[in-house]
Amino acid sequence: MCGIWALFGCDKSFDVQCSNIMKVAHRGPDAFRFGNVDGFTKCWFGFHRLAIVDQLYGMQPLRLQKFPHLWLCYNGEIYNHKRVKKHFKFDFQTEVDGEIIIHLYQMCGIEQMTRMLDGVFAFILLDTANRKVFLGRDTYGVRPMFKLHTDDGVLAVCSEAKGLINISHSMSTTPQITPFPPGHYEVFDIKEDQKVKFVERSRFHSCKDEPLHTIYDGLTKLPTDFQLETVTSNIRILFENAVRKRLMAHRRIGCLLSGGLDSSLVAALLLKLSSEDNLQYPVQTFAIGTEDSPDACAARKVAAHIGSEHHEVLFTPEEGIKAIEEVIFSLETYDITTVRASIAMYLVSKYIKEKTDSVVIFSGEGSDELTQGYIYFHKAPSPKEAAEDSERLLNELYMFDVLRADRTTAAHGLELRAPFLDHRFTAYYLSLPEELRVPKNGIEKHLLREAFNDTALLPQEILWRRKEAFSDGVCSDKKSWYSMLQEHIESQVTDDQLEKAAERFPFNEPKTKEGYFYRQVFEKFYPGRAEWLTHYWMPKWVNATDPSARTLPIYKQENGTPNDGVEAGGIHLNHFTT
Repeated sequence: MCGIWALFGCDKSFDVQCSNIMKVAHRGPDAFRFGNVDGFTKCWFGFHRLAIVDQLYGMQPLRLQKFPHLWLCYNGEIYNHKRVKKHFKFDFQTEVDGEIIIHLYQMCGIEQMTRMLDGVFAFILLDTANRKVFLGRDTYGVRPMFKLHTDDGVLAVCSEAKGLINISHSMSTTPQITPFPPGHYEVFDIKEDQKVKFVERSRFHSCKDEPLHTIYDGLTKLPTDFQLETVTSNIRILFENAVRKRLMAHRRIGCLLSGGLDSSLVAALLLKLSSEDNLQYPVQTFAIGTEDSPDACAARKVAAHIGSEHHEVLFTPEEGIKAIEEVIFSLETYDITTVRASIAMYLVSKYIKEKTDSVVIFSGEGSDELTQGYIYFHKAPSPKEAAEDSERLLNELYMFDVLRADRTTAAHGLELRAPFLDHRFTAYYLSLPEELRVPKNGIEKHLLREAFNDTALLPQEILWRRKEAFSDGVCSDKKSWYSMLQEHIESQVTDDQLEKAAERFPFNEPKTKEGYFYRQVFEKFYPGRAEWLTHYWMPKWVNATDPSARTLPIYKQENGTPNDGVEAGGIHLNHFTT
């Protein structure tokens, strides 16, 4: 995880633009570089580094003696770099995983290169010999990237939009800043005056496509029939492989653990594989909640079962409310459910940064979208419509859960890893018959649970625990987090303000005082940038007026939630109030 920034075609001086790159310094606390390109005085790169792989030679822009005309600035991890390097007998100059981008581009061009990368990434590649700039972003947008391109040929790129809002330009109107589309690359020409011209945009991978890099992942060919035993075996093999490849790190690994199915599966496999790999330190898990949080209780039970060094972070509603403004500033969104869920994730990330030495953080993002885990999927009109909505959610992750996961961890210099969004795993899961993927016997994610039912990875009551949204489970069953937020905000927004919301905010008009309040805070930091969010996240098929699952008629209070008297066993409980 790093902060990348680049500027092409700008006539303004270094001093004028320098402050922009510092807006993403939190993404890379280990090292910093800012400078222009040899022979291209209007081309600048900025880089904030979080050193995860090759701590000695990983500074960027990355340049190789063999290809001096190529300049690479990227944020991400390429998990198959060693296998691809060995296959093509590439001569590496560093141990940096991203070096593979340069070799593949030089060998086969931008399209084949992007299709062969197994990982998460956002990159800026400059080819001075051919006067080209290439931008690319991974399939699900796990690594963020924003772009500004003016009518007069200025191109600016940054990991976060906040690094672009003060870019100097000569346009009479404010240029758009847009999130770079996941799964695409773009090509630009650099003209003689060093201004930049857009050439093309192309999609190199979508969630249902079996990735080209599958042939380099080391797994034997899996059986292709749809017998349940075959399918569940394939799910286990592919998901375990997704976790294993993400162990690539020279920094300490930890895991967020809510006690729900997704994070619990990730944590359990992480502990299993780290033991097999003889990791030289205990893996830390991290849970957060208020007093009597069902998530915290469930996480405690999981940690005891898997043997992690468990940290439990307690926060008060007042502390969560106090963090709203800094959370929205970090997120760059005003989406209601994203803000709600981000507060706890922001606070637990702050704890990890301040109280531990874990830097690479595993998490369960992407599972609900892939495996139809949201409660509203019980109301899907048909398996076909459920499958279509699952794909829609995956394609929109970069605006919601993936955005939350990246910004809340990156704000504190941590790197998030999401094995449920592994290319091969998601492509396989989406290739399964639609009828297999829907909720079954009143239980969402039934197929995923069944795949791990006989493995003893998790206690049965955790494996079959009903879905509890992260923003709900951090607080007690008696009073939800969203209710606490709404009570606070009730006095912050007047009835008259809400009645006139459409006048003040005609795009994505807020319908509630909570939505109005978040939008107000967002506009304070990012005025006129509401289009970064195309629409609010909301459940389908249930006539929802609020994104919380607890407000839906189909929500049933879960029976058998682990109680507060769970035996801690060998775990280390670190109670901490933020």
